[in-house]
Amino acid sequence: MDKVSVMKEIDEITDTYCTDCLIIRDLRQKRGKPGAHKFCIESCTVGEQLQFLGQELMKIYEK
Repeated sequence: MDKVSVMKEIDEITDTYCTDCLIIRDLRQKRGKPGAHKFCIESCTVGEQLQFLGQELMKIYEK
């Protein structure tokens, strides 16, 4: 994968799943922004995919 395709995939995922996420909206009200972010990182399958793509970007930039 090249960095442009990885970035496009990240944008597509966040636009599709994260922008209007009802879970995030609810968690921000209950736990605040850090609590919602923690959920995304630790529990969300979309967050897992974004982390994987972020690691792929790191590999590309290390070359």
